Amino acid sequence: MKLSAFKFDLPHSLIAQYPLDDRDGARMMVLHRKTGKIEHKMFKDIVDYFGEGDVMVSNNTKVFPARLYGSKEKTGAKIEVFLLRELNREMRLWDVLVDPARKIRVGNKLYFGDSDLVAEVIDNTTSRGRTIRFLFDGNHEEMMQAVYELGETPIPKDVLQREVADVDNERYQTIFADVEGAVAAPTAGIHFTKNIVRRMEINGVDFAPLTLHIGIGTFRQVEVEDLTKHKTDSENFFIPEETCKVVNEALDNKKRVCAIGSTTLRAMESSVSANDRVKPINNAWTDKFIFPPYDFKITNALLTNFHLPESILLMTTCAFGGYETITEAYQVAIKEKYKFFTYGDCMLII
Repeated sequence: MKLSAFKFDLPHSLIAQYPLDDRDGARMMVLHRKTGKIEHKMFKDIVDYFGEGDVMVSNNTKVFPARLYGSKEKTGAKIEVFLLRELNREMRLWDVLVDPARKIRVGNKLYFGDSDLVAEVIDNTTSRGRTIRFLFDGNHEEMMQAVYELGETPIPKDVLQREVADVDNERYQTIFADVEGAVAAPTAGIHFTKNIVRRMEINGVDFAPLTLHIGIGTFRQVEVEDLTKHKTDSENFFIPEETCKVVNEALDNKKRVCAIGSTTLRAMESSVSANDRVKPINNAWTDKFIFPPYDFKITNALLTNFHLPESILLMTTCAFGGYETITEAYQVAIKEKYKFFTYGDCMLII
């Protein structure tokens, strides 16, 4: 398909700027993909759509404060350093984005406040990308503690058009968050509360975790009209054996396997066995780009937020729900003033 097929007019007023007072207070559009039927519900109603033997698969990645502000040696120029991923723990090498990039060259040292955290630029990777080495006397845990003290919650400020607020520290994280490594939140999971999970478990629903560390590529703009020529950034993922067992048993029993978010869906579809079952992944990378048409092997239900025009998340949603069906549903969502993006409302596709 073409990039232009995923373009639509989205009023900025429909992009949710802040989280709701209650995690589970969002609206939820329920879309029946076979018939196109739409129901307008609240997220709390999700307990009515799943029962004994169904499985909810969550992404338990944990967002860390990836946005640092430092200064360049000698000139003191202010520099934003966005930590993308750790390349080598022993050598303390990180893949980062810097802004303004034109001021940052190989050999430059960056200082972060009055702390002992200093970084040296050792390579240029892209126009804004750099490889840096942290110079720090303590161990890894002590260094990450410094990052947590100095760093900022990496909300997508360019889209939200606001600065980070205290509420983001807690709410740009899901209750499933357990394994540190993401620079963006798996936003469909933000709606869940412990109470909702408990109610679903009482109804016989299993919750099974996997880990996919979301990178900045999730929000990167697609720049080619022919989607077959777009390459997504690789993301690190893990699928425990126990999760595979629970998911595969549900498939064998023709139960629902619901991916909580497109990142969870992407991880499962990146690990399909020869007999169309999900297989364990100890430590791997996926650059799988899902867009229509696509034959899903594992996931048969999807909970996802409403996404921005021309985003890869929208493309994945269209692949799952059907391009025409999702396109029509999004027009209904705009008419009914559903909120979009990170802190917005959600859609359950069954």
